[in-house]
Amino acid sequence: MRICMFTNTYLPHVGGVARSVDFFAHDLRKLGHQVLVVAPTFPADMGPAEDNDHILRVPAVQNFNGSDFSVRIPVPFIISQRIDDFKPDILHSHHPFLMGDTALRIARRRNLPLVFTHHTLYEKYTHYVPLDSKPLQDFVINLATRYANFCDRVVAPSHSIARLIRWRGVKRPIEEIPTGVDIDFFARGHHRRFRNTHHIPAEAGVVGHLGRLAPEKNLMYLAAAVADFVYRHAQSRFLVVGSGPSEAGIRKIFVERDLARQLVMPGSQSGQDLSDAYSAMDLFVFSSQSETQGMVLLEAMAAGKPVIALDASGVREVVEDGRNGRLLAENASSRIFAAAIEDFFKDSKMADRWGRQALETAHSMSRTVCARRLERLYRSALTNRFDRPEVQITDELIPWESLLEGIKVEWELLTEKTTAAMSALRAPELSDTE
Repeated sequence: MRICMFTNTYLPHVGGVARSVDFFAHDLRKLGHQVLVVAPTFPADMGPAEDNDHILRVPAVQNFNGSDFSVRIPVPFIISQRIDDFKPDILHSHHPFLMGDTALRIARRRNLPLVFTHHTLYEKYTHYVPLDSKPLQDFVINLATRYANFCDRVVAPSHSIARLIRWRGVKRPIEEIPTGVDIDFFARGHHRRFRNTHHIPAEAGVVGHLGRLAPEKNLMYLAAAVADFVYRHAQSRFLVVGSGPSEAGIRKIFVERDLARQLVMPGSQSGQDLSDAYSAMDLFVFSSQSETQGMVLLEAMAAGKPVIALDASGVREVVEDGRNGRLLAENASSRIFAAAIEDFFKDSKMADRWGRQALETAHSMSRTVCARRLERLYRSALTNRFDRPEVQITDELIPWESLLEGIKVEWELLTEKTTAAMSALRAPELSDTE
């Protein structure tokens, strides 16, 4: 198959969606398919040179509104020419807006099946936009739902998200396909090398976290909980791997409690350093409640690390309370979280057992297994189209039909956004659970 993926965020950006797109693209190529990724341009000094045969970069505004995301600048002629040359069989959109709009336009104009992965709880990210409000959150929920219903298939990274988007009104067939984890890569970490490099004592108990350091990850709560623990254990360390706008807030919590020497923040890591970072941890902690799939949880488990986390979508599918870690109530106080960390370090036998079972969990979600599931979904979308009767178009009618289909798509996109906005304004107040 010739597969074209559209994403608003891609390497070298650090984040779950970027890794997911990269993993699936790489693994599908290993299965014999051709994959073209269409993604925003990043500054040339942010990452290594890329294979331009596999990636089409489009101009974009960097660090949109203080976030570490980029926003595409519309240049349809650049994309159209490359798509014509690539001749895709199927399109896969990883966002419902920006590059997602482009994917929908191309799918309709070329009569190609479109798959959409609902990676993100978009309402958790509206703080990056001016005038953040409940109506704005409702707007992005409605917009993502309506976009999904324009597609042929929808991928949910977890059972929690599949259930949620069905409740929100997604009618298209939904397949639960998580992003797989590279078992061998994370098993090759060298904990001693990473600890030596970052001056972490060999005997220190290391509580670790890795990911994008952003407000939606609930990191002030997590930092306060870990600070409570390390305050009572002078040899312990909090290893925070990643970068982002919340970095200063984490440092401030530790500095104010005179714990700065017990906080290790080496920034974003990649390659062998990333694997080594996980290996250097004894325990992985996580407090985000905005995940669709806790990718870093699986990575930590592939390194044999148990996890303590809050009960939330994308987390409860990975962390089994009392088996491979602890799954605390979503409203657990930071002191309860700190107590769970304390209990972990008190019982070495339990910690070893959780580590073995964490590895079992990771093996059940390997990259190869997940890539083959996505491959089967593509084949299903190609052979069983929904509500799209085939139309015989003569050579003379192709330009006219293309023009009409283009007008239709633009109208649908406008209607989609207008309807989502109106629904948000009319919507009654919903509970947090809803």
